[in-house]
This record gives sequence, C-alpha cells and structure tokens, in this order.
Amino acid sequence: MTHRIAFLVFDGVTLLDVSGPLEVLHQASRLGHAYDCTLVSPDGGAVATSSGPVLAATTAAADVGPFDTLLIAGADHLAEPGPPGELLAAAGPLAARAARVASVCTGAFVLAALGLLDDRRATTHWRHARTFARRHPRVRVEPDALHIHDGRYLTSAGISAGIDLALALVEDDHGPDAARAVARELVVFMQRPGGQSQFSTALATPAARSGLLRTLADSVLADPTADHSLPAMAASAAVSTRHLTRLFRTELRTTPARWVERVRLDRARQLLLDGHSITAAARYSGLGSDETLRRAFARHLGTTPTEYRKRFATTREQAPPP
Repeated sequence: MTHRIAFLVFDGVTLLDVSGPLEVLHQASRLGHAYDCTLVSPDGGAVATSSGPVLAATTAAADVGPFDTLLIAGADHLAEPGPPGELLAAAGPLAARAARVASVCTGAFVLAALGLLDDRRATTHWRHARTFARRHPRVRVEPDALHIHDGRYLTSAGISAGIDLALALVEDDHGPDAARAVARELVVFMQRPGGQSQFSTALATPAARSGLLRTLADSVLADPTADHSLPAMAASAAVSTRHLTRLFRTELRTTPARWVERVRLDRARQLLLDGHSITAAARYSGLGSDETLRRAFARHLGTTPTEYRKRFATTREQAPPP
C-alpha cells in the first residue's frame, strides 16, 4: 500500500522542515514501504525557501489529487505576525480532506489558527511556544515535547524535529522495525534522548509584569547561590509567602521553588559547557550537590549532566579515555 503525503509549502518556508521529512519518507520507500509525496502550495508554481533554494513546480492546493496525510511545514513568519490569509485558505480544505494532519515547527500556528488544535495537546519550536500558548489558549501546549500525537493531528518541535515526526509517521504506518531501519540509514536516533528544554537558551516562563517580581527575579539571576527559599524571598520583598506564591503563579505560571530551580539549572548548564566539573557546576549554580544537579537535569531536561555536556559542549571529536 502506498501512503500519499501532501506537503504544504509557501514562500519563506524553512527548507529543512520540508527536506528532513521528505528524506525520511524517501528512505522508507527505498526500504520497501512506499510513500508518494507531493509538494503543494496555495497557488502552485515555484516556492522560495527562507535559505534561498527554490522548490520548483509545486501543485496548487485546489488542484492536488487524493492524499492520506497533510504535512504543514513551518517558517518564522507563521509565529510573528502569523499565518497569512492565503495560506489558511489553502490549509483549511486540505486538512478537511486528510485522514491525518501533521505540522513541523511553526506549522502548528496554521492548525491552531484554523481551530483544529482546540482542546488538544500540541507543541512547536521552544522559541515560539510562549507566543503559541498566549495566542491560542485553548491549545494544551507542551513546550518540551519533540512531537505529539493527539487524535488525527501530529505536531512537532522545531526544524530538525520534523525528522523525528516523520519517523513517527513511518512507525504508525509500518511498525517500529521499519522506522528503526530508516533511522539507521539516516544515522539518527529512533527516539532522541531528552526534550526541547535541553536546546532552550532562556527560561521557559514569561517575563514578570510587576516591579516587585522583576526586582526579585533580578536578584536571583544575579546570585543563584544565595538563599532563595520562599520565606527568604518573601522577607526580601516584604510580602507574605502566600502573596508571593500567588504572584509567581499569576505572572510566571510556576511556583517560586520551581522557578529558582530553573534559574540554577540554566546556570549549571552554562558552567558545564564552560568546562566545569559536575561538582563545581552544582556548587556554583546554587543546586548544591551532584545528586541535586542530576535530579534537576532529569526532571527538566530528560537527560543527565554528563550526556548534556557530551552533546552540546563541542563539535570536535572527543579523545578516548586512556
């Protein structure tokens, strides 16, 4: 059985959002699991990608033949200012025809703008997750996930996560052995360790609006190793612990303790990348002990400090241990 995939593309589309999943499906076809992929755009013809290369001879959305799955690629402009009207007009009827609908990166903004993700779980690139959640409050945004399958809708994280998404499609269609074979061909993980948080360079919380909370946050960021327990922060801000907790929940959508832990974790990540030992990173970030650092990495990033440093510290080949 041949699975027919329509890729919805448009001017300014991110090339890897398209080429990554296409290569996964091409390799699956080479291994005997047939996919027929068609590039579709609102008006047909050539489409210029954000990096320069042109996708030639795309099919107009109104003229595309039968297909099983619609996959919407992403681009930065889908988040800010938002999907253009002609793209939404093309995507709506295509999504209605598809048995399965998927998006890569900010392609999720198209599905959400059409109301297709209301009351569903979804994800997008970590850099745009906050905007996504604010603009579409009915969507249950999970900013750490690499890809999410809810009903007939699949959404994925940013750019290269389209490869993870396409492997999940192959597994859905042909089973884990087929997806595993494609992953081996591409020399990628069948299931990448950890989530999006390990790639984020900023705290996954909105900025504080009140001056009191901004001042308090600045003091934590300036010295994460100081006493930032709830009673200590409340005393510093001259408010009750209950009021401070309420401010954190209202403005930062988290608890004081969890926010402080994320600040310390971000500091520890940078210390590890700068060459400090796990013990030093724990001490100088305010997390204290190696075990506390490991638990924070597991809880927030889904990985270990050692594995994180291996993946992000350098692109150079590591010398084998003596």
